[in-house]
Formats: sequence, structure tokens, C-alpha cells
Amino acid sequence: MRGEHIGELEELVLLTVGALDREAYAVLIMEEIKNNSSRNMDVTAIHSVLRRLEKKGFVASEMGGATAERGGRRKRFFTLTRSGRKVLDETMDLRMNLYAKLPKLTFSTLS
Repeated sequence: MRGEHIGELEELVLLTVGALDREAYAVLIMEEIKNNSSRNMDVTAIHSVLRRLEKKGFVASEMGGATAERGGRRKRFFTLTRSGRKVLDETMDLRMNLYAKLPKLTFSTLS
């Protein structure tokens, strides 16, 4: 894989942003990760990863409108960029290629 590399948490957040499409904001990303992986995270960690991914050009963000349910505060929505999709595709290819090289397991090789 050439170009940018992403860590496991960045990959998880980036995949979630892509899966949520145009509805991705930090709290929903955190909830989606928890629902799909039982991994508890706080929203500060999600914001930190999103800032890092935006700096790398893998996500873009824009502010949504203020809502009464949030006390007039606005949400920042994130979308996957072309570079973000590319790095996800490269990461998935790498994982699948390595996984395909795993030897077949038999009961005699399992511990």
C-alpha cells in the first residue's frame, strides 16, 4: 500500500463516516461504533480522530443548522472524500490479501 496509512481507530471511524453517508456527526459515529463493535468510546476521542482525518483530507465537514433539541447548537457533519474512500479501499485490499494467505486450519493445528 502506498500513500497515507491509517490506524485501526481511524479506519473504524472512517468506515463509519462512509456508512452513515451524509448523516455522520460525532455522537452518531460514536453510537454506531458502539452498536457494531461493542466498543465504548467517548465523543472527545471521536472528535480527535475526525480532526486528524480531516487534516489528512480523508473526510470533509460542514456545519448543519441549529436545532431546538440541541439548545440551538449546530452539528458538524462529516463526509468521506475521494481520498478517504481510496485509503479505505487500499486498506481493505491489504487485509483481504493477507487473510487469503492464511493457511487452512485443521483441528491438529488449533491450540
